[in-house]
Amino acid sequence: MHAARGSTEPGSKMLFAIVPAAIWLLAHLAADPPDEPRNVSCIQQGTDGHPICTWDKGRLTYINTTYVVQLSNGTDVFYVSKESLDTNFGSLALSKLNFDSTYTIVVAAFNELGSAFSQPLVFMLIDIVKPHPPKFSVEFEHSSATNCTLSWYAEAQVQHCRLRYRPLTRHGWSMVENLKGEKCSLYGLEPYTTYEFQLSCKIHPKRGLWSNWSTYQNRTPEAVPTGVLDVWYQQQDGGSEQQNISLFWKALSKSEARGRILQYTVTFEALDQQNPVAETHLTTQTNYARVMPRVNYKITVTAENSRGRSPPASIVTDLGIQDLPPPQAVSAIAMGNSSILISWKPPTSSTASINGYVVEWADTQRNARLEPHPAWEKLPASSLSTVIAEHIKDEVCYQISVFALYQDRAGQTASVKGYSSAKAPSAGPQMFTTPHANGILVSWEAIPAHQQRGCITGYHIYLQKRDSQVDPRVYAISSMTAQRSLYITDLQPGEHYVLWMTASTAAGEGPWGNSELICLESAGEWMTVVLTCSIFIFSACICSMPPARKALHSLLTILIPQWQSKAIPDPANATWAKKYTSVKAELRWPSSLFLPSTSTFEEPEPTQVEEAFVKRSTLALQDKALFSSTGSKGHEDWALGSSRGHEEPRYEPLPSAADGEVREQQPPDLYRRMVEAVEHTQNVPGYIANPNPSTAPPYLPLGAGTAEDVPELECHPLSVFPTTCLAPMFPYEGNLTLDTVKINCGSLTG
Repeated sequence: MHAARGSTEPGSKMLFAIVPAAIWLLAHLAADPPDEPRNVSCIQQGTDGHPICTWDKGRLTYINTTYVVQLSNGTDVFYVSKESLDTNFGSLALSKLNFDSTYTIVVAAFNELGSAFSQPLVFMLIDIVKPHPPKFSVEFEHSSATNCTLSWYAEAQVQHCRLRYRPLTRHGWSMVENLKGEKCSLYGLEPYTTYEFQLSCKIHPKRGLWSNWSTYQNRTPEAVPTGVLDVWYQQQDGGSEQQNISLFWKALSKSEARGRILQYTVTFEALDQQNPVAETHLTTQTNYARVMPRVNYKITVTAENSRGRSPPASIVTDLGIQDLPPPQAVSAIAMGNSSILISWKPPTSSTASINGYVVEWADTQRNARLEPHPAWEKLPASSLSTVIAEHIKDEVCYQISVFALYQDRAGQTASVKGYSSAKAPSAGPQMFTTPHANGILVSWEAIPAHQQRGCITGYHIYLQKRDSQVDPRVYAISSMTAQRSLYITDLQPGEHYVLWMTASTAAGEGPWGNSELICLESAGEWMTVVLTCSIFIFSACICSMPPARKALHSLLTILIPQWQSKAIPDPANATWAKKYTSVKAELRWPSSLFLPSTSTFEEPEPTQVEEAFVKRSTLALQDKALFSSTGSKGHEDWALGSSRGHEEPRYEPLPSAADGEVREQQPPDLYRRMVEAVEHTQNVPGYIANPNPSTAPPYLPLGAGTAEDVPELECHPLSVFPTTCLAPMFPYEGNLTLDTVKINCGSLTG
């Protein structure tokens, strides 16, 4: 192992010696001698600084290279050295120099492969000194909006400066050269405008370096506005001798406003009045609307800032503009790029002089809330065309109007529709159909604005028989007529038709909207429907009038008597009547109870019976006394419920079954027995008549007279006739006549 270790040590030392030599050899093989230093320059920041010289080294040498600056003032030579390996530029700081000497600089480069020297640079200190940027301020003379004074402070040796300034909204500069001293005055500035001022100085007018620009910004004060507002108006009839005047104007430009506009003053002065009174109104908006009496007005509008008011803009509203003709041959040509060319010809046969034109435009589908007023442009009288681009969008239809101005009075308008570019509509109109007797009424809605894609030039309605191979019938409607409906005739009843519709712009026809399947009914079916409806309406009208309703009632009564007759039940057919017929012979009333003896009988004078009809009450039984005793001339009269305002009869409850056998007698049976008793005594005149002459039950006797002799008494069948009241109530002797018997039908319920 020792032998092996001893054998490797000399080889390792040799290897370690060979590697550095190889690296050195390779490095020197790739190294280069230094290039000549170029672009030698020296500069000193400020008058109290030190010069710094820089140069371009050239290519890399890849080995240590030393650079030496040789500075000479004619008598002395100074050397300053610096090593650099990888930089492309070299720099060295020199000692402080004086302004009186002339200096020469040479830069030398050395390495193992060679050396190189730069061209000498000869200079004086005044040539290489760059002063510090000056400090300055701007003041406006007596709050002037157009004049200002600049004052600055620079280093002691600085004697020459230059100035440049501009509004912040511009790119170009205004220059002021050869400024001497420390002050400068500027004139003709724009009021209420922010300016940027820059100042630079150097020591000698023709030699040396300019300092960096120092910057200062300030805004000029406000001034009285100089621009006249561009005012336009719209006039609408408000009814009741009123009118709505809407004013709108464009804000002044910044150069015209010359300050921040605080408010606008609107003045209305009525014309054609002996003592006109001006109304003044203030607003901060660029529009104003007011309802005024229907007279002509002179309206002035001014803008106001902190320094004053602008010159007034005047317009005259005129209710009678028939003598102010509109421009002729107004046309709109699409120009693309959101612009439209409008052209026109002057009005014809106008005696008033024209001092200008107004072109007004607005989106036909605009939202009145978002766009309360249209856009407009005023032009001189010499202009007969203009290109409008403000608020213009592609594929949008605009209503364009042109007015002629006659001494600030707007004449009649001439209108046209226009667009900057158009495409075929993206959708068809929504269509509705209404069938009629001999045709179809087709109506439709306007296509939404975003789907029109231009100005609609017309519509096409297509009509075709279902399952037909024949070309459809086409109806063309121009949009110039503003028509939204079409009546189509010549359709065959019972035939099915398919109907659809499209819209077109200048770019072409769009797709069709909804389709309708229609079919006309036959004439007979229509006549039936119409006749039925007519009869129904006529009957309703007739029945709504009382005289006509009464006449119709009488007519129906005569033609159909059964329609109003009420079935009155026959008491003879009642179960209780048949049940007690067997008791007929058991009870006979003597005639003396009702009539006097025949020897003393005298025919009384017939007395008219007053009929008292009462409305039927409910089916509930009512207990009512049928006979009441009243004194009359010394004898007693019996009445069945007086109907002449006597005291209301007393009501008593129905007798119960416990009262005895006598109370079980039913009213109809008792009534029959009472009448039969009268029959056996003697013939009684027909004072007690049958309530229903058409039907005469056997137990209702007829008197000697007829129905014409005695007034008919219309009553309802008896429902309750208590028997208990009869036994003690017949002491009367004599004839029973209708002058002593009064029948109240109110107690006779069905």
